[in-house]
Amino acid sequence: MAAIPSVKVAEVREFSRIERIGTHSHIRGLGLDDALEPREVSQGMVGQLTARRASGVVLEMIREGKIAGRAVLIAGQPGTGKTAIAMGMAQALGDNTPFTSMAGSEIYSLEMSKTEALTQAFRKSIGVRIKEETEIIEGEVVEVQIDRPATGTGAKVGKLTLKTTDMETVYDLGNKMIESLIKEKAQAGDVITIDKATGKISKLGRSFTRARDYDATGPQTRFVQCPEGELQKRKEVTHTVTLHEIDVINSRTQGFLALFSGDTGEIKSEVRDQINSKVAEWREEGKAEIVPGVLFIDEVHMLDMECFSFLNRALEDDMAPVLIMATNRGITKIRGTKYRCEEEDAEMQEDALLVLTRLSMETSLRYAIQLITVANLIARKRKAMEIAVEDIKKAYSLFLDETRSTQYLKDIQDEFMFNEEDEQQSEVAMETA
Repeated sequence: MAAIPSVKVAEVREFSRIERIGTHSHIRGLGLDDALEPREVSQGMVGQLTARRASGVVLEMIREGKIAGRAVLIAGQPGTGKTAIAMGMAQALGDNTPFTSMAGSEIYSLEMSKTEALTQAFRKSIGVRIKEETEIIEGEVVEVQIDRPATGTGAKVGKLTLKTTDMETVYDLGNKMIESLIKEKAQAGDVITIDKATGKISKLGRSFTRARDYDATGPQTRFVQCPEGELQKRKEVTHTVTLHEIDVINSRTQGFLALFSGDTGEIKSEVRDQINSKVAEWREEGKAEIVPGVLFIDEVHMLDMECFSFLNRALEDDMAPVLIMATNRGITKIRGTKYRCEEEDAEMQEDALLVLTRLSMETSLRYAIQLITVANLIARKRKAMEIAVEDIKKAYSLFLDETRSTQYLKDIQDEFMFNEEDEQQSEVAMETA
């Protein structure tokens, strides 16, 4: 009898997953403890303790839905960790809160208008959490049998055996379900769910009963309990999508496939208005809720005056996200600041422009813009072609800003017929007496 030759089995080594390594790949969060106190070295973050703690407070307010439509500016020198803090917030928020990151210079290279690019970025940062009930089959895989034709051609047939702690059932599989099982790499011992409406198969993890098996399990393997009760259940499923995804699906003939093409183009305002009204209707019926996300704009000093005016208006909307801006510049000149003068057909001297800029910093940008028309009329009255510093000063003395107006009313409050402060002081005096 011939001896059976020995067969050497090659050693199977575990392959580590290869990931792309970027500048901020090591960031896993903000590195804070439960009391929002920053650790010296944690989750890839080092230093910037005060900024990280402040970011943690903003993060908690975002999670609780107490902050929306606000803007946060992170300023600092290059390499001080501005983008790292924003990435840490994105990691800490998780997948359920939308986070959109863009650079200020991007809007000039896109094949769409600047306001459309910012609008899409805003709507990418606003999530809609939609709730719906669906019928699912949930159980532990006992056995998967797939029969292939001997000829190699034709439809595959198979059987799937699922069990819970109370029952066990065998299901006949079609070609589509077999492909889904192969794609998910479902095998005996896995706990899976099957959506009866769509046929989608999701792997929840590995059963605890197979934890001691000598199967090759990687570090990402998750062990779960075997489901209880019946296999078929009704479960409330929550889907989180962004308003931009809904816009694209409803504005393109190819539907959701437009999300993968990348070129979404400009979306009509009528489509967005209809979607906003439908989402508001879902909110009233309790079918959906708004999840304000975060929009991070790096190199914000690259934006021009038109973009800042749009952002100021967009933040006043009911469904506005939290806007985080970062810049490595100090006091810098915004692009397009002379646009308002060109719009009002007014010429201004450099000294007058500096004075107007200083006024906008001390009062408000809106007040400074409104002074341009008045100063231009004063300059024309003295038959000058350009607005000078004396014209700005004259307009400043004629029209009061909010702070000076409030102070003026306080100074002459005794001359009015009714004065709330005097009434409050008299009430306090009567209570103390």
